[in-house]
This record gives sequence, structure tokens and C-alpha cells, in this order.
Amino acid sequence: MYVQNDTPLGGSLALSSLVAVLPLLTLFVLLGGLRVRAWLASLIGLAVALLVAVIAYGMPVGQALLAGTEGAVFGFFPILWIVINALWIYQMTVVTGHFDVLRRSFGSVSDDQRVQAVIIAFCFGALLEALAGFGTPVAICTVMLIALRFSPLKAAVVALVANTAPVAFGAIAVPITTLASVTGLPEDALGAMVGRQTPILAVFVPFVLVGLVDGWKGIRETWPVALVSGLVFGIAQFATSNYLSLPLTDIVAALLAAGAVVLLVRIRPPQRAAVTTAASSDTRETVPVGSGGSGGAATGDEPGTPQAPEGADHDDHTRDSRRDVVLAYMPYLIIIALFSIQQIPVVDDALGATTTKFNWPGLNVVTEAGKPVSTQTFTLNWLEAAGTILLIAGVLTALVLRLRPGAAVAAYGRTLVQLRTAIVTVMAVLALAYVMNTSGQTLTLGGLLAGTGGFFAVLSPVLGWLGVAVTGSDTSANSLFGALQVTAARGAGLDPILLAAANSSGGVLGKMISPQNLAIAASAVAMSGREGEILRRVLLWSIVFLAGMCVLVYLQSTPVLGWMVVPG
Repeated sequence: MYVQNDTPLGGSLALSSLVAVLPLLTLFVLLGGLRVRAWLASLIGLAVALLVAVIAYGMPVGQALLAGTEGAVFGFFPILWIVINALWIYQMTVVTGHFDVLRRSFGSVSDDQRVQAVIIAFCFGALLEALAGFGTPVAICTVMLIALRFSPLKAAVVALVANTAPVAFGAIAVPITTLASVTGLPEDALGAMVGRQTPILAVFVPFVLVGLVDGWKGIRETWPVALVSGLVFGIAQFATSNYLSLPLTDIVAALLAAGAVVLLVRIRPPQRAAVTTAASSDTRETVPVGSGGSGGAATGDEPGTPQAPEGADHDDHTRDSRRDVVLAYMPYLIIIALFSIQQIPVVDDALGATTTKFNWPGLNVVTEAGKPVSTQTFTLNWLEAAGTILLIAGVLTALVLRLRPGAAVAAYGRTLVQLRTAIVTVMAVLALAYVMNTSGQTLTLGGLLAGTGGFFAVLSPVLGWLGVAVTGSDTSANSLFGALQVTAARGAGLDPILLAAANSSGGVLGKMISPQNLAIAASAVAMSGREGEILRRVLLWSIVFLAGMCVLVYLQSTPVLGWMVVPG
């Protein structure tokens, strides 16, 4: 048995904190400073966490290794299980040509680039984030925007800024699932609280996108589209996360927002004295779609960066049959239908009956109060897991698209190869987080931050933002800082659900400036090596949105907006 101790070095919280921060500091320096590949940086950070746990905290080697293996397994199931199967579905749409049909369908709604930015980058990007996350929306939406004659730089910037509001519920709400696992807090309560923060952000994002495309003139002329898309998305995100289903949150929000925009454009098209499909003047480059390749392949760091479909820029005048258009939308309709069926109580109970919970074999860790640590309980919900539902959706998609079994299996194999380094990265990051949480390193850092008192509510979103900025993943940031947020909140007398949720909500704003996402965007538009140019275009918006989130969370920690906090 190992008993946690938050002050292992002479009872000094400050001295213990200097040692406890070493794994995170190592990871951040390697990723953000030395630009070491994420999979290698994560493994080195894991090694440091194990050394700190054993040497400084006195944790038995066997217990430390077991904690790491539990985290690694959790990283694969359920997290990577979702990403792999979601990207497999995308790969099949590319193989059958239905991805191009879908792109042309979006382009036919309006030839106004301001509207296209909202529909593709914001609405469809949110749907991609809901299904796969981990960089997928940036890679795919950038390619689609270029195919609609956006300049490479503008396409990259628009896709990055749009990939904010939906991130916390991405990959069928994996960030929330991870946050619940590492904090021991109720998943539904955390999701509901995030659903009372990010929807406010969603209202403003479409305005920024329109402004990026066409400046203040574009906002004046297209504000109804921006307002309707943001409001519908925000309201749907709040309602779904609080009253319907966490996995369906971004799916419902994205589809309703897209439908509202299409209806509005049909009834009242924006003024046309502005940008249409003619390429804008951000850059004189012309980049054939499909030359960008895969951001994931280029960096080897990030899941969900599919190859751009070849020849997407040569078929602008192709007329697709109604049948082809319906088939292009079918994979997403299948996914929605399956997750909706899962919400039926009888079905949910039947699937849940196969779930098994057990203590991780050999792991025996208790708190100073003698209570077992909650993170050592592993939940194996193999049948009701979101990844399994997506696997079933993938099989149905292959049947509907009439893809031969051999071709479907080959697409699955390509997905695994594409994600090989991402698999190592995610599993290593989760292993690192579990070692830190189980050994007591997180308790130490949380105790130090608790000393800031009520002001910690302002700092809380910044931690999430920093975590995502470095790791490129809200899931990873939640695994690293989720337990720390809860410890600090309780020490400072603040609501742990509020600050744990703030970690995820603040984290979404670091997505656009993370080196991994910048590399994905730059690679997709053949601008590798010019990530700094893209960063300069998005950094201000990341900081502005973060400041707004900090103010919101602080007010939610006070009586002013305390009524918004989900009861614990």
C-alpha cells in the first residue's frame, strides 16, 4: 500500500512543489521551447514523473508503474478508440469520393466567402470536432476553404479561430470524460458546467470569422448570419449538454446552427458588395488542394489530421446527383441516429449492463485519510463506449456507401498507420497524468495554488489555456491539470466543479496557438515553416477570448453569476 503525501520534502509545500512541477516543466520546455516531437516529449515527461514519484515521494516502483499503465490503457480506451473509428469513417468518405460531394454541397449554399467561413469552418468544423477532434477540423476545413478559393493564409487562420467553442465537447465529449476520470467528479455535472461557459464564447466566434474574411465591412453586411449561427449554436450547446446528452452536444449544435444559416441565407442573402469566391489578397500564393498533405504526417504529433483529397480544386463545376448528396451526408446521419438510439433508457440500460468496474490489478493507493484513490478504479464499458458506437457506424457507412470489405479494412489500416505516433503521445500523456495524480504530485501543486485564494478563479482558465497551447489537446490538458484544479479549488474554498470545468473551457482557447495545430494548418496549405506568420494572425484572438473567459469564471465564482454554477 502507498499512502499519498503532499509535502514529502521536509513537510515544506514550497520545496515539494519545486520537485512536483518537474514533469510538467519538462513536457512544456520540450514541446514549446525545444520543439521536440510530442510523442518523444511525452515519454520523457513520463519518465521524469516516475522518477519524482519514486525518489521524492517514496512511491514503490511497482505502484508507480502500475499507475502509469492504467493511464496509458485509459488513453487508448476510450479516448483513442473514438478517434480511430471516427477517422476511419472519414477515410471511407474520401475513398468513395463522397467527401468532395459534401464539400461541393456546402459551397452551393452561397458563393459569399463570409457565409462559407461560418458554414464550413464554424458549423461543419464543429461537427468534425464532435466526431473526431484532435486536429481533424483544422486539417479538413482548411482544405475545403482553399477549394472554395480562399487564400492559403486566410483559410488556415479562419479554420484555427473557428476551432474553439466546440473543443470541450469534441470527440464525443472525450475531454469531459477524461476530466471526470482524473477528478472523480460527476461527468454530467462537469459537462453541464462547461455548457454554461463555452456557449457564451460561441456567440462571438462567427463575428470574428466574418471579420477575418472581410473586416468591419463584412461584419456590417453579414452580421445576421454571424448572430444567428452563434446564438443557435450556443443555445443548442447549452441545452444539449445540460438536459439531453454530452456526446451529442456539438453534433446537435453544429447541425442546428448550419440549418439556421442555410435557412437565413435562402430568405435573406447578405449584401453582395463584398467578398465572393474570388481569391482574396492575403497572399499571392496559389496552392493546389491536395498538395498540403497531412498535418499529422508532417509533424507526427497530432491525431486526426487526414490527407487532403486529391484533385478537390478541379471539380468546381461538377453537378452531383441528389442520391450522391444524400449519401455524402449519410455517415453523419448514421452517427446521430445511433447515438440518439443509445439515449433511449431501455437501450442505455442494456448497453450499460455489459460495463465492468474494477480496481486496477495490483494498484493499492490511499489518501492520507485512508480512503482509496478514486482514479485506481477502471471502467470498461466496451459496448456502450462512444468508440464502439462509431465502429458500428463505420460498418454501416461502408455498407451504405457500397465500399468493398477489403477497401474498408484497408482504410482502417491507413488510419492506424496515420495515428501511430499520436497513439504513443496520448497514451504517454495520460500515463504521466495518472502517475502525478496517484503519487500526490498534483496534490502538492494544487495546495500551492490554493494559497492564491479567490483570485485562483481568474487563473483557473489560464491553466487550461496553457495546457492546450503546449499539448494541442483539451483532453491532455484536462488530464494534466484537472485534479490540480479540484485540489486548489477545495483549498481556496471555491467550487471544484466550476474550476475543473474552467480548465476545459479555458483550454479551448489555446487550441489555435498550439504548435501542433499550427503545424497542421501550415502543412495543409503548403506553408510549412511559416507557422509564425499564422500564429501572429491568431494570437490576439486567443488572448482576447481567454481574458473574457477569465472574467466569466471569476464572476461565476461570486454571487454576481454564482447562480450559473451547477450544484455539486
